[in-house]
Amino acid sequence: MLAGDVRRHGLRMSTPRTPPDTIVVTGAAGWLGSALVDALSNGDNHAADAAPRSSKLRALVRQATDADTLHALADGRVEISVGDVADPRTLDDLLRDTRDADVLHCAGVIHPRRVRDFEAVNVAGTAAVIAAARRAGVRRLVHISSNSPFGANPTPADTFRAEEPFNPYLGYGRSKMRAEMLVCEAHGNGLETTIVRPPWFYGPHQPARQTQFFRALRRGRFPIVGDGHNRRSMVYIENLVDGILCAQLEERAAGRAYWIADRRPYEMREIVEVTRQALADEGLPVSGSPPTLPGFLADWAEQLDGMLQRRGRYVQELHVLGEMNKTIACDISRAEVDLGYAPQVELYDGMRKSIRWCHERGIEL
Repeated sequence: MLAGDVRRHGLRMSTPRTPPDTIVVTGAAGWLGSALVDALSNGDNHAADAAPRSSKLRALVRQATDADTLHALADGRVEISVGDVADPRTLDDLLRDTRDADVLHCAGVIHPRRVRDFEAVNVAGTAAVIAAARRAGVRRLVHISSNSPFGANPTPADTFRAEEPFNPYLGYGRSKMRAEMLVCEAHGNGLETTIVRPPWFYGPHQPARQTQFFRALRRGRFPIVGDGHNRRSMVYIENLVDGILCAQLEERAAGRAYWIADRRPYEMREIVEVTRQALADEGLPVSGSPPTLPGFLADWAEQLDGMLQRRGRYVQELHVLGEMNKTIACDISRAEVDLGYAPQVELYDGMRKSIRWCHERGIEL
């Protein structure tokens, strides 16, 4: 049984649909996929006041060990398929007897082992999901994109709104751009689709890279690059889950794309200071002061990252450094108006919840 009717603390969507008999999540073992499965199977989202519905939940994971983890998370209330998101047979098995289901397509790779994985997973995987959704007669495909197809804001004062042109940031951005183009083409050819664009997210179900972020901040080893006044939109994972579920059921979201983020962008300096305060307030010793690096180091890192990616190599640390002095800020007003999206959590509270989630699982920060 799922809590499927999406309402936000009395904020109702203008034209909500009835939840489908089946909801399918791809990439269900990832950060976002796990959070969606948790919310849909256990009611752990801001729609918890909604009446339960008898929707079934299906999920796609890459490895059998992921299936064991997901079964435990969902307390057995999920049917799991194991396989490659680009494999038609795996997808046909996942979508068997699911006519008029909704598919939440979260599968993707951000930090790959090989640059060619961007194309194999983000582009070919999306193409395969679209084709399988057509064969199965899916009602709506909600595609999870990124800010990377649009790169950085052209000026520090700029904010992405709704209809910016593509300006992809390196290999990941190009792959997510091509995936969006496939999704838009599919909608034009009769498969109903909606695109959700989250920026940098944080919160429970976090991967190891976010744990490393906390550790570096605690020890005064996470740098501020440039003056730290560049703005970054972020999204607490439960805010993102709520936004996706609103986009899934809102009638007029068909064929549209939405930025889903916290209510406002944060300056990079604020992100560092607030997170360090959250760590201290959760009882963790915080030492040192964040080092400051000149902004040109990020520009050099971006150039070197691009050169290596053209040669098929990907270095995560270099990629992250290359973005550290950039403004990547978005405006959520279209989602607020169309979807009734109203993010409930901001940075300080979200970071404290993230830290507590780690403590509860014995993750050392």
